[in-house]
Amino acid sequence: MMNKSIAILQKNWPLLQTAFLEHIQISFFSVVIGIIISVPLGILLTRLPRLAKRVMAVMGILQTVPSMVMFGLLLPVTGIGKPTAVIVLTVYSILPILRNTYTGITEVSPGYIEAATGMGMNSLQTLFRVELPLALPVIVTGIRLSSVYIISWATVAAIIGGGGLGDVIYTGLDRYNHTVVLMGAIPASLLAIATSFVIGRLARLAIPRGLRREGNA
Repeated sequence: MMNKSIAILQKNWPLLQTAFLEHIQISFFSVVIGIIISVPLGILLTRLPRLAKRVMAVMGILQTVPSMVMFGLLLPVTGIGKPTAVIVLTVYSILPILRNTYTGITEVSPGYIEAATGMGMNSLQTLFRVELPLALPVIVTGIRLSSVYIISWATVAAIIGGGGLGDVIYTGLDRYNHTVVLMGAIPASLLAIATSFVIGRLARLAIPRGLRREGNA
């Protein structure tokens, strides 16, 4: 059985490499676009609390829509392929980052804001020098969660020609081949775990040393 599995792996190795790289590409672009949208929007919503509730509600509703329904709605507009996959996955990536950006900034102690104002900082300086650094751990947690979710959900993108490890998984299901299914499922799981670990480590490095000591106190 082991020899047969190794033979299948060797035979499908080029397919697995291509699918793995596609999976990383789709997930990476979706999360990066999600960050570009979510972080500025989250900052803006901290200044517009009434609008924040409505936007969060809308994003929460979109998050509950099954991915297959989202793909189906977009297919007539964007067609089959990676663009549709990236658009849908970007939508799903937004809420965790947006929510954590908003929460991280709004939970900054008013004392820090008052101290910054007393030092003569304007609102923009306070945002970049005080609020964002203090909110960074919470924001990165949102990015971390979003990345893990998207890597998992990207397997579904294969249904609409998005590529990635989902191609390998669905090929295995179509052939009733458990080994081929695992060839797609195991790398996807390991990629999610590795991404979570790396982002966590990078987040720790990005946090100022004073804040790290405060967090460990």
